[in-house]
Amino acid sequence: MRRPPTTPRDTAAAQNTGTTQSTAADRDTTAAQSAATARDTATTQSTSTAQSTTAPQSTTEAQNTTATQEEPVRFSGVREVVRYNWPLYAAGCLAAGAGLAASRRLPRPAAALARAGAVAAAALLASSTAATWWVYDRSELRTFDWLAELLPDGPGEHLVLSSGLDEASRPVAARWPRHPQSVVDLYDPALMTEGSIRRARHHVPPAPRTLPGGHDRLPAATGSADTVLAVFAAHELRHAADRQELFAECARVLRPGGRLVLVEHLRDAANTAVYGPGAQHFFPRRTWLRAAAGAGLHLVAERRIGGLVTAFAFASPPTSPPASTTTGKRPAP
Repeated sequence: MRRPPTTPRDTAAAQNTGTTQSTAADRDTTAAQSAATARDTATTQSTSTAQSTTAPQSTTEAQNTTATQEEPVRFSGVREVVRYNWPLYAAGCLAAGAGLAASRRLPRPAAALARAGAVAAAALLASSTAATWWVYDRSELRTFDWLAELLPDGPGEHLVLSSGLDEASRPVAARWPRHPQSVVDLYDPALMTEGSIRRARHHVPPAPRTLPGGHDRLPAATGSADTVLAVFAAHELRHAADRQELFAECARVLRPGGRLVLVEHLRDAANTAVYGPGAQHFFPRRTWLRAAAGAGLHLVAERRIGGLVTAFAFASPPTSPPASTTTGKRPAP
C-alpha cells in the first residue's frame, strides 16, 4: 500500500527534531572528549609527579650500589707477595746462580756442595712461590667463605685490625654490608721494621675511614664489639709482651661471648716444608693459644685454609648469672 505523502510541516518538524538530537549528541560527544582530556591530563601530571619524586631515590640507590661495587674484595696474589718481598726472592736467585757458577771452578767435592746448594735454593724459590700462589690466588682464603664457619651469625659490630696492609675490611664489609665495621691500623714503624711492610703499605694505603691505634690501645669502648678480626696482623708484633697486650685489648673491647678471629701461618711442618727458613717468621700454634689464655679467651673453633693457613676463633667468657645476696649461692634455674 502506498504511504501518504509527508506534509511540509511534518518535514520541518522532523528536520528540527533531527537537528536537536544531533546538537545534543554533539554536546554529549564534546563533553565526553573534554572529560577524557581532563583525565589524561590528570594522569600525565600524576605520573610526572611520581617520576620526579622517585628519581632522586633511584639515583641515590644507584650511587650507593656503584660505591659498593667499586671496592676491591680480594687478597694480594703471588705477584704482590713477590713485589713486597722482592729482596728475598732476589737473594734466592742470586744464591742459586752463584752456586752454579762456583761449581764450575771448584774441585769436585766442593763443586758438588755448590751444586747442591744451588739446587736447594732454586727448589725453595719454586716451592714457596707455588705455595703462595695456591694459598693467595686459588684457595678459599680470598673469598672469606671460611669465616661463616667461625662466625655462624656473622661478625656483628666488629673491628678489623691490620699492621700496615689491610686486605680484610673490604671483603668482610662486602659480604656483611649491614654489620657495622671499624678499621684500626696498628702499624708502628718503631716495632715493625721489615721492608716488606713498608712496601706493602705504600702499595695499598689504609682506607680513608681507618682509625689509628696501637697494640696496647685500641680505639674502641670496653665491651663494644661482637668480633675482632686480626688477619695476618698479630705476627708483626715480634715481642711476646706486645702480643699479650694486644690480646688483652681485644678481650677488653669484646662483649661477653664475643669472638677474636685470628688468621696466621704457623711455624709447623707444612709451612717449613714449603717456605724453609722463611717459616721462622711465623709463630707456633702454642704461642697463640698461650696469648689467648693469658687474656681470658678460650678456643672455640679452628680451621685450616689452603693447607698452610690456620684460622682460630677465641671467645670471651659469657656473663655469669648474678650471685644471691642472702645465701651467696647462685639462684636455681
